[in-house]
Amino acid sequence: MRVLITGFGPFPRAPFNPSGPVAKALARRRRPALADLVREAHVFATEYACIDRELPRLFARQPDVVLMFGLAGRARELRIETRARNGTSVLLPDAGKYRPQRGTIELGAPAARRGPAPFARLAAAVRSRAVRIRISRDAGIYLCNYTYWRALGAAPANRPLVLFVHIPLVPMTARRRRRLKRRSLSLTQIISAGENLLIALAAAARR
Repeated sequence: MRVLITGFGPFPRAPFNPSGPVAKALARRRRPALADLVREAHVFATEYACIDRELPRLFARQPDVVLMFGLAGRARELRIETRARNGTSVLLPDAGKYRPQRGTIELGAPAARRGPAPFARLAAAVRSRAVRIRISRDAGIYLCNYTYWRALGAAPANRPLVLFVHIPLVPMTARRRRRLKRRSLSLTQIISAGENLLIALAAAARR
């Protein structure tokens, strides 16, 4: 089974984006449950043009599963996104300083696309006392939502099986770690949760 795991690089409000390191770490993890997964990690520059250019090339390799991670700076838990909205912000520039010219991604398309993954089952595979996770209906109006929309549109008949997960900001300094200690997940916790999520997602794709 071929698996594509994606994350993003920095953007104006996030000089460190943990979604990229999470994607790379999951592609390298060694565990018997992952042994039959041919994994590839890809980190997108946080730019609309990059998504439009690189996503079709990645899908042309015919992955069976696509697990996408993005940063939700105000989150304190993992968020499994159930849908992508046909909308984007004309106010927020991407990392290349480009801003969309209209608030709709695709004219004449539905207002939203719902992902096909078994969301409740996936959340149950990850949830624990240490790792909080919830199911979300709002992927935002920035690059995360845009990428999820494009990925779902490129997956006819739910192949590949696509899932987008928002992760919280990881405290990188000692001061911020102390301030967020009780509320924030560590990078190690996020990677471990991502591993369980990947195993459950691959199992769902086999059914």
